[in-house]
Amino acid sequence: MPKRRDVVCISSIDWDFIWQGHQQIMSTLAAEGHRVLFLENTGVRAPQVRDLPRLRQRVRNWWRGTKGFREERPNLFVYSPLLLPLPYSRIARSINRFLLARALRRWMRATGFFQPIVWTFLPTPIALDVIAAIDPALTIYYCIDDLAASSPGARRIVSSEQQLFKEADLVFVTSERLRERAARISQHVHVFPFGVNFERFDRVRHAGDPPPADLDALERPVVGYLGGLHQWVDQELIVGVASRMPDVTFALVGPAQTDVSALQQCPNVRLLGQRPHEAVPAYVKGFDVGIVPYRVAEYTLNVYPTKLTSIS
Repeated sequence: MPKRRDVVCISSIDWDFIWQGHQQIMSTLAAEGHRVLFLENTGVRAPQVRDLPRLRQRVRNWWRGTKGFREERPNLFVYSPLLLPLPYSRIARSINRFLLARALRRWMRATGFFQPIVWTFLPTPIALDVIAAIDPALTIYYCIDDLAASSPGARRIVSSEQQLFKEADLVFVTSERLRERAARISQHVHVFPFGVNFERFDRVRHAGDPPPADLDALERPVVGYLGGLHQWVDQELIVGVASRMPDVTFALVGPAQTDVSALQQCPNVRLLGQRPHEAVPAYVKGFDVGIVPYRVAEYTLNVYPTKLTSIS
C-alpha cells in the first residue's frame, strides 16, 4: 500500500471559488488517504475596490473555522488566513511571514503534520516564506498560468517565481509555452495539463437524462460556454457573432466576474449564472457547440483551457 503523506497546498484560489484543478487534485489526494491542508489564496497583487466582496468572504471563512482552520471533508482541511494584502511590501511581508509561520507551525504540531509535501500554485514572496517555514520533504510548483501577465499589479511576481523555479524539486506546467519558460531555469519540468473526472463525464454522456431545465428551455441550436465571465472573455466577439446568428442561442454558464452589460443586452445571449460543480457534465452534454471565447493576449496564450477537455 502506498505511503500516506501530509500535503500543504498553497493555492492561488479560495476553496469555495469555481471548482478547478486545485480543488480536484487536493480532494482526490484526500480521498486516497493523504491528509491535505489547503491554504487559500494570499494574493498576487494589491486589492482593488472590486475585490471587496472577496475580502469580506475571507473574513467570513476565517470565522467559520478555528482561528481560520476548518475541516472541509475527511482528510482535507482549509486555512483562510487574515493577512495584510500587500504581497510585495517588505513590511507587510515581514508581518505576514510571522503570522503565517506561527499559525501553520501551531496547527501542524497540533495535528501531527511532519515534513509535508508542499504543492504550491503560487510563486509569490509569501509562498516562498511559507515553504521555508514548514521544512517540506518535497516542494512541487504547479505553474498553471503566466501570473505576471494577468494584471499590471502582478508583474512584480517574476523574481520570486524564478527563485521558485530554481528551488522546487518538481515543476509541473499546463502548456508548452509555460514549459519553455520554466525549462530555462529548472531541469525538473513536466507538462501536466488539467483534466476532468472522466468517469463522471462519461457516465453523464451515456445516460439518457434530459439537459438541465434552464438549458433545455432554450431555442436550439445552443452554443455554450462554461466558466467565469472574467476579463479574458471576449464579450465583443460574442456579441458580434450572436448578432450575426440571431437563430442561435448563446448560453454562458458561470459567474459574472466583470461588467457583463453588453452580453445582457444581446437578445439571444443567455447568462445562466454559476451552477454546482456536479452539474457541469450535464450542461456540457446539453451544448450543441462548445466555445472558449478568450481574448488573445500574453496571459491567454499560456492558458490551458480545461473546458476543451470537458467538451471533447
